[in-house]
Amino acid sequence: MKNGLKLIICLATLLSVQCSVFANAIDKTISQSEINKAGISISIKEVGSGKVIYEQNSQKPTMPASTLKILTLAASVDTLGKDYKFSTKLYKNTNNELFLKLGADPFLTSSDLNRIFESAVKNKKILSPKFIYVDDYVFDSTEWGEGWQWDDDLNPLMPKFSSYNIDKNLLNITIAPTNINAPANIFTSKFYPITFMNLVTTGNENNISISRNNSISPDIITIEGTVKKQETEFIPINHPKRYFILRIEDAIRSAKMDYYGKFAQKKVPSTNVYLVAQADHDLQTAISAILKNSNNFVAETVFKLAGGKYVNNTGSLANSKKMLNNYFDKLSLNYENIKIVDGSGVSKNNLMTTDFMTEFLSKQEVSDTLKPELPTSGEGTLKNRMLYFKDNLRAKTGTLSDVSAIAGYITSRTGRTYAFDIMINDPKSKSNDKKSLEEYVLRDIYTNY
Repeated sequence: MKNGLKLIICLATLLSVQCSVFANAIDKTISQSEINKAGISISIKEVGSGKVIYEQNSQKPTMPASTLKILTLAASVDTLGKDYKFSTKLYKNTNNELFLKLGADPFLTSSDLNRIFESAVKNKKILSPKFIYVDDYVFDSTEWGEGWQWDDDLNPLMPKFSSYNIDKNLLNITIAPTNINAPANIFTSKFYPITFMNLVTTGNENNISISRNNSISPDIITIEGTVKKQETEFIPINHPKRYFILRIEDAIRSAKMDYYGKFAQKKVPSTNVYLVAQADHDLQTAISAILKNSNNFVAETVFKLAGGKYVNNTGSLANSKKMLNNYFDKLSLNYENIKIVDGSGVSKNNLMTTDFMTEFLSKQEVSDTLKPELPTSGEGTLKNRMLYFKDNLRAKTGTLSDVSAIAGYITSRTGRTYAFDIMINDPKSKSNDKKSLEEYVLRDIYTNY
């Protein structure tokens, strides 16, 4: 009995010493950096048990940036189901009227839409529909995230998201050189009623800037600078519904369907209709796009769709928040001190603690769902980062103007797996310094524990 007690005491002492060495290593790493300690939040917990291994300001609410996608996506997948499909469907009723039911599919393309209407003509012999309605009730009318910066409206990483998602809600424009010092050529692959103020000249380098003065008109884009080699730029669509309707008109012409009417909004009737054609995309594609490539457009779409399904109604931020809170309740997570206002982490109004994130990640059931889909070293947003760890790390990064964050799982040299979250909010330090500190802290975990 005494020998057993001694063994327990020895093991506890050894573990205590080990934890102390581990903590001292991270503390030293932090002290050697040039980053303000007050702006560093760290939480490390053992997967499964949730035991705290290390913490630094772990209860301090901080902007999580894109690491938030881990939370919102996990809740969304739980609600939608892994087998969920984004669907755009065309129905016909007995009165020869067509109903295009939108699914806010973030992967829907103009080609998909063409195939839907071509199938209606080829397989169902629908040549002259009496009327075409659009069922767009999958989302509410909000197309922009809460707290998103107004001057980001030309950022191709932040297009609007709506029921009318198509072609990633981006317009691609080509800027091509002509003769030296002469104006460049600007053209688009698809028609959209927008005016380009072409101030680009053919020069010795590509140096192009794009701006839009919304106080004058969102339909006027100013492009200036020089171009030497043909360049393609992507501009967020300012009016997704208008762009989508234009693509419907293209699809009708391509299918040689005889229809020249309007496209009124109307829900698909519950009776006397049958499915004509559809286009589907798997949720798995979205999971990869969100976690590996941090796609904001897809993240926001999935989050709103899950909110709509949760309440069996229209997708909205309010409904998505209800869905998310319900998911946290199922995991017995206390979310009183966090604030989530979008699905992507773009908004600076989001607030998270590293303690909450690691509590979430350390739940084994969460780990099993997300871990295989998180990028590993050299993959996705970690393409040129964390190469030291090879396959021992899976994590989601997050970056805003003042914030760098990384959260996920790391397996140490001893084979133990830990959930971690590192959030650094220091406007005075360089982005590379923040990222370097993240890696050195993770090296401490890998090496010492």
